[in-house]
Amino acid sequence: MIVEDDPDVRAPLAAYMDEAGFEVTAVEGGAKMRETLSLGTVDLVLLDLGLPGEDGLILAREVREKSNAELMILTGRGEVVDRVVGLELGADDYIPKPYHLREVLARSRSILRRLERTGGSGNGGGVNLRFGDWGFDLMRRVLIGADGVEVRLTTLEFQLMEAFVRNPSRVLSRDRLLDLVSGRKWEPYDRAIDVQIARLRRKIEADAKNPKIITRTQKPPNTPRPCAAKVICSPPTYRRTSRPRQSGDALRGRG
Repeated sequence: MIVEDDPDVRAPLAAYMDEAGFEVTAVEGGAKMRETLSLGTVDLVLLDLGLPGEDGLILAREVREKSNAELMILTGRGEVVDRVVGLELGADDYIPKPYHLREVLARSRSILRRLERTGGSGNGGGVNLRFGDWGFDLMRRVLIGADGVEVRLTTLEFQLMEAFVRNPSRVLSRDRLLDLVSGRKWEPYDRAIDVQIARLRRKIEADAKNPKIITRTQKPPNTPRPCAAKVICSPPTYRRTSRPRQSGDALRGRG
């Protein structure tokens, strides 16, 4: 579904996605978006944050909280703070305007491929992995707490969680995590990984400000100072370890 108020933007994008094989619904605002989402047939929402008379960030939160659809933000708001807020609300990707239709198509396909590989949002149970008090259902992309409450993950959150769980007792650098979260082009100092790790901490930690499950490792002494232009020179490093807590194995990440 495309949510865009400008018909000169909405129509060409809808036509391009339709020609590429997508079943497209194009709407001009929040009311129609909510109506379409209520049908439960939407896999991906392409949302413009700058809708007149509406708060696009509130609409983004509604998409994430009230549906199982994936979310890509398309907007003229190119400031870093807007990108970070969008990602914190659970967006799977963010493309500032002006954008190329081919890039929107490529990123949309990438998100949906990841969704297919992880089993989408179906109701069937999948492979369960455990860390500490948590279960991790790989097919449904949910975390299951000790009390049985399920916590849904976005695409990026799921990929990061899977990377940590499948790499016990290993330090994962920021660059390595960027590689594992495949399907998009990363820019120098791209903060998407940092934002998603912060979101994961809020979901699984008793105290996200003092994490015990995903934590940060210190940079080894006598290492070169960070380079000014490349992420590779200044990587926060996250670590998963199997050191036990009181109720079982713990998942640690350092970053």
